[in-house]
Amino acid sequence: MKSIKVTVLGRQFPLKVSDGDEEMMYRIADYVDTRFEEFKKALSNQKDLTVLVLASLSIAEELFQEKQKKSHSNGSEEEIMSEINSSLRSILNDIKDENSDI
Repeated sequence: MKSIKVTVLGRQFPLKVSDGDEEMMYRIADYVDTRFEEFKKALSNQKDLTVLVLASLSIAEELFQEKQKKSHSNGSEEEIMSEINSSLRSILNDIKDENSDI
C-alpha cells in the first residue's frame, strides 16, 4: 500500500492505495473535484452538504448507467435510471428556481 494525498474542494485527504493505483486515484479525485465545483457554481446559494449530495448522486447515476451499458441488463433497470435522472434534474431546477432571486 502507498499513501497519497488528493485534493477535493480545496481540502486534502490522505488515502492508502494499492501500488500502481496512484495515478488512477488522482484522476478519480480530480474528476470528483471538478463535478463538485460544477455543482457548487450552479447552486451557489445552497449549503455545501446539499451540493455534495446532489453531485454525488449525479456521479453515482453515471456509474450505474455505465454498468448498465456493460451488462446489457433488461429494460426495467434502464427505466428506473431514467426516472432517477429526471428526478435529479427536477430537483436541481427547483433549487435553482427557489434561489433565482438571491
